[in-house]
Amino acid sequence: MNLKTRVLHITLLLSLCAVLTPAFAVEVSEVQLPHAGWISLLPPLLAIFFALWFKQVIPALFAGVWVGAWAINGGDFSAIWSGLLDTFQKYILGALADSDRAAIILFSLMVGGMVGIISRNGGMQGIVNHIVRWADSARHATIATYTLGLAIFFDDYANTLVVGNTMRSVTDRFHVSRAKLAYIVDSTAAPVAAIAIITTWIGAEVGYIGDALSKSGGSSESAYIIFLRTIPYSFYPLLTLLFVGFIAFGRRDFGPMLKAERLALTQATGNQSKITNADIIEPMADKPQRSINAIIPILVLITSLIGGLFATGEGDTLKDIIGSSNAYKALMWASMLAVLSAAILSIGQRILTLEDVVESWFSGARVMLMAMAILLLAWALGKTTESLGTANFLVALLGEGFPAWVLPTLVFVLAAATAFATGSSWGTMGILMPLVVPLSLAIMQASGISQPIDAPLFAATIAGVLGGAVWGDHCSPISDTTIMSSMATGCDHIEHVQTQLPYALTVGFVAIIFGTLPAGFGIPWWASLLAGATALVLIYRFITVPISAGD
Repeated sequence: MNLKTRVLHITLLLSLCAVLTPAFAVEVSEVQLPHAGWISLLPPLLAIFFALWFKQVIPALFAGVWVGAWAINGGDFSAIWSGLLDTFQKYILGALADSDRAAIILFSLMVGGMVGIISRNGGMQGIVNHIVRWADSARHATIATYTLGLAIFFDDYANTLVVGNTMRSVTDRFHVSRAKLAYIVDSTAAPVAAIAIITTWIGAEVGYIGDALSKSGGSSESAYIIFLRTIPYSFYPLLTLLFVGFIAFGRRDFGPMLKAERLALTQATGNQSKITNADIIEPMADKPQRSINAIIPILVLITSLIGGLFATGEGDTLKDIIGSSNAYKALMWASMLAVLSAAILSIGQRILTLEDVVESWFSGARVMLMAMAILLLAWALGKTTESLGTANFLVALLGEGFPAWVLPTLVFVLAAATAFATGSSWGTMGILMPLVVPLSLAIMQASGISQPIDAPLFAATIAGVLGGAVWGDHCSPISDTTIMSSMATGCDHIEHVQTQLPYALTVGFVAIIFGTLPAGFGIPWWASLLAGATALVLIYRFITVPISAGD
């Protein structure tokens, strides 16, 4: 179907909505709710529909905000124009003007800039050099790739580009397939960035959770603490990191990956990707590559965050102090001090000039701009759904009879489907989090859970959004990190998708059977992880086969 036909269909759809909106909507204002009926579902549903249709998240989110503003302004034809103007001037501007949200954006840009500086000053390459020296066999080459994937935990893009480009020549030397390299790179980048305590993802994840909580009556605890509670329930990212470790340490595979590995034994490299590495920040030529120049800024980032949480918190116990802390202020302090330390190290050793530092910072921050645009639009969409009472309508529709135990699994699968179709884990979190948080709280209250925010079921449900987004992102051929993994490793993109998909699906189903379903019934997270890990051990032992007779 060509673009003209798609535009015609969308125009007809919007026209139909314009006719039906006044018939189904109730009087809506910024103050009066509870909800606008079925029309309150239009913004998020159309955002998902447009994302599926065009395979682009930013236009889809913008359309969702526009439709929401249109419905709020009356839902007639005259509101199309006023809704469009309000989309940018009111809702997107409102999302940016909030100080906590602005802190998230600045933190993300600063961390991206720090990554740019430590890549340019050779610090990142210094870490890589130390690990690569140990790689003297095929097994050691894959273990080194896996170790690097875990070590560069603070940004998935930096992880993918640095590890993929660095290890490609090493794995080629020992006849490891490009498909295996791409799988290890792709399956360590997003999972570790999604659950590590200080990464470029944290700002967005905390922002999504905090924004949704504030629209659901607030919470006595910080969004950062609630995020930390979701980590043990992030079954897919945690089990993926474990399974990738099995694949990296062993010389066993199954399915298309086994064929790719056996083929690689007879040739130097796999199929080459034709995508160029436009986002790689190369170290300065003829300058020392000292790992300490990356390690110190990362340590400053982590310790400053912890110190900031203690400095802004109050209480006698660790939980009280961290729970009452100002995570946004701590994130700001930590990112600024980390950038300053990276700059001082670079200039002090005469590796970079002040001009080089500024240019490197902008290069790193530029990589974050797409994610920040998604974040802003997701916040704006959340504001329109709040005004339309979308969550209230869903609660009225589902809250009484919907079983609470289904929530973690349902949310996990829904997030995975959305991320698979859109190719964006960030966009998926932005679309679903404003709906999932209030809906899950209401359903748990209806089920007799008096303090739902503190309940493990709530943490498991929020983790379902985060983990499902990563799962769908891994399986999607249009995912940015999937494409970047193919690009950085020089692997044919279709081959990467075909060889990674069976592994991602295997871990995803294990995460459902032994993770999200038991969590819904109150099984402790550690028991679920132990059961899931045992299942993966058995799968690895009895389904995979040695790559060659000597393995």
